[in-house]
Amino acid sequence: MPTECSPDLFGFARVAGRAVVASFDGGAITSDAGALLLGATDRAIRLVDRFAACFRDARSPVLIEHEVRTLVGQRVFGLALGYEDLNDHDELRHDPVMAVLAGKLAARRRNCAPVAGKSTLNRLELSRPEPSRYHKIGHDPAAIEGLFVDLFLDAHAEAPEQIILDLDATDDPLHGHQEGRFFHGYYDGYCYLPL
Repeated sequence: MPTECSPDLFGFARVAGRAVVASFDGGAITSDAGALLLGATDRAIRLVDRFAACFRDARSPVLIEHEVRTLVGQRVFGLALGYEDLNDHDELRHDPVMAVLAGKLAARRRNCAPVAGKSTLNRLELSRPEPSRYHKIGHDPAAIEGLFVDLFLDAHAEAPEQIILDLDATDDPLHGHQEGRFFHGYYDGYCYLPL
């Protein structure tokens, strides 16, 4: 029995003047098409723009291929899609959905992908509060903390009287000598246990 697929197209917000559609006829393929819904959510709450505003970029504008907003968005969407490891971004930098989420379908320079690879994202993650000669991107820790509070408050019609934080410890077994490695008697082994 042949499979009955709907030939209808699903439309999304335009990116760089181009239509973004989901269809079943092949073409540029990704396994993360559901991320387009994350992009729509981001446009509604402006998470990436607000988060990127917490960073200061001291790089020369003439030499920048990937702006801080693109880097922050790529990392946020990567984490939401389960790509915790920066190494994943060497492949994701060529993924059409990641380019759509970044709002940048093509690189300005030849031989460059629309979004960043692991080395460039690593510079963002290793940023310090104040930009320096070797760390050109800085961040404002107080602004980042305040953003989380603002996002929470924006999600509610009025501020709740009480907030309960229920933190459960989950072990992440380790098999080497990684930083943050601790022996936990209950789990009878070494694990990464941030709490």
